[in-house]
Amino acid sequence: MFIDPGEGGGKIDGLIACPVCDALHHSADIPVGARARCHRCHTLLMAPHEGALTRIVVLAVTAVILMVAAVFFPFLELQVGGLHQQGSVIDAVMAFSDGWMLPLSLAVGALVVVLPLARFLTIIYVLGPMALGRPPARHAAWAFRWSEKLRPWAMAEVFIVGVAVALVKVAGLAKVTPGFAFWAFAALVLITILKDTFMCRLTIWKTLEERRRS
Repeated sequence: MFIDPGEGGGKIDGLIACPVCDALHHSADIPVGARARCHRCHTLLMAPHEGALTRIVVLAVTAVILMVAAVFFPFLELQVGGLHQQGSVIDAVMAFSDGWMLPLSLAVGALVVVLPLARFLTIIYVLGPMALGRPPARHAAWAFRWSEKLRPWAMAEVFIVGVAVALVKVAGLAKVTPGFAFWAFAALVLITILKDTFMCRLTIWKTLEERRRS
């Protein structure tokens, strides 16, 4: 279904801007399972799901657990020429911590670990109380806004893709055995994708406004 830009009788309250073409639409109640698209460019604007808040919170909690496991457990095991070496995500971050490479180390740690973890914790903080039927937590709207701003910089998915490419190149030089953290990171990426399928951001903003007023 499409949100008609003419709905609402010319009122300016409850306007929704398309994130692609900036077309303005008046907000409407979208049934669960339906999809609302931009009237001009057909970009998906709202897609409410049954029990979405609870599912997102559960997935976010699972992602936090997987992130902790991915950081501290062995990530890869290399065997070559009788030598054996294990490495974790922390080891990869600290590998660039000397001299002029320190900023790179900090950037890797922030983009791969800190920002994704911060986003998951923020989602739990924002949606957790509402999933339990309670009013939004204090400053929930501010926290969710910052979570959305950090989304392009949380690059756990990019990291696992880069590791997969590196494994293909290293496999011919040494025996590479993925550790528990590798599979935890891979599961984390899948959980993140699944979480995003349930997360309708405009619906969350609308729910925050309604719960805050009630």
